[in-house]
Amino acid sequence: MAFSRRRLTAVAGVALAALTIGLTTGCDAVNKALDCVQTADSIADSVTDLQQAVENAANDPTQADASLDSIEKNLEKIGDKTDNADVNKAVDDLNKAVDNVRTAIKNGDRTPDVSPVTDAAGELTKVCTK
Repeated sequence: MAFSRRRLTAVAGVALAALTIGLTTGCDAVNKALDCVQTADSIADSVTDLQQAVENAANDPTQADASLDSIEKNLEKIGDKTDNADVNKAVDDLNKAVDNVRTAIKNGDRTPDVSPVTDAAGELTKVCTK
């Protein structure tokens, strides 16, 4: 009977370990998705700030730079936390759009087209919620 108890204990231990690994992996995926959604939400707020900054560029041209910096900081957070190819592509696309707006501002464009930033942010939000 001692053999049966040891075997039962071993099987129970293996089962518990497998369950723990499965739950940890599942929770990790959920946490990554939540981080992605939360950061995408922050980016959406920064995009709104960028749109307002571009509209008010004559009053304070530094607002647009601050909004672009905020978007880039949040993109780094997402890029560091995910290995999802769709999310990484959306992050790359949004980075490119931000760079284009920043270049336009540096070249003297007081009202750069921010629609590619808005579109890329929308795509990022979409892939984060898949």
